[in-house]
Amino acid sequence: MKKYKHFYFPKIQHIRRLFFAVVVFFGAVSFSENTTAQNTIAYDTTYTFAHYKIRRAFYEGLPNRKHEIVFLGNSITENGDWNEIFRNKNIVNRGIGGDVCWGVLNRLDEVLSSQPKYIFLMIGINDIGRSVPVDIIAGKIQEIIWRIKAESPSTKVYLQSVLPINEEIIWYDYMKNKSDKIIELNEQLVSIAAKSKIQFLDLYSHFVDEKGNLKQELTADGIHLSAFGYLLWRDIFKEKGIRF
Repeated sequence: MKKYKHFYFPKIQHIRRLFFAVVVFFGAVSFSENTTAQNTIAYDTTYTFAHYKIRRAFYEGLPNRKHEIVFLGNSITENGDWNEIFRNKNIVNRGIGGDVCWGVLNRLDEVLSSQPKYIFLMIGINDIGRSVPVDIIAGKIQEIIWRIKAESPSTKVYLQSVLPINEEIIWYDYMKNKSDKIIELNEQLVSIAAKSKIQFLDLYSHFVDEKGNLKQELTADGIHLSAFGYLLWRDIFKEKGIRF
């Protein structure tokens, strides 16, 4: 029998990364062709505003730790004092106020460099505020999850629902009359989580009142949370048996 030597079998994570790169490349080509044909798109996907740059640079300058528990998202995440709320020193806050799906996808290198133990992802409300179509938002969130699974396969991902807003007190004009879009996006997130074989965490139903608004005692401005809102978030984790 002949003996064959020096065959190279790539590691599974390298195959996953290659697959993800191919998917993103062809998606980008398709997107580029569409936008070139139309010359413009009807919604804003930019993310390189000043606060994003400052927070991203800060996060990238921090050392990695073992067994990181990452809360990833926008201002609703950034405003949470997660270490105090959960009394766990392994929690790292990777929220950036004003961030959108494109911004999260662009800064995943830093998030995944520690191969975190958990990622709790909540994103999409600012995309809705910019009138990005729900299908586009959902597709970008799917990309984020694909990349996490490809580059950090041991990370357990929780996809959290987008929270309701309070239409009666919110003072951000760009966010008004968006409650139906939040419901629509959350419905798609349930399907994305099931397809991706990750856990979907329904926060929405705990934060919404009988009129479909974010409960007034949980917010000061109709979108961002009070301390009571973050404590409710913690209690939902306990109820769902999420321990870390």
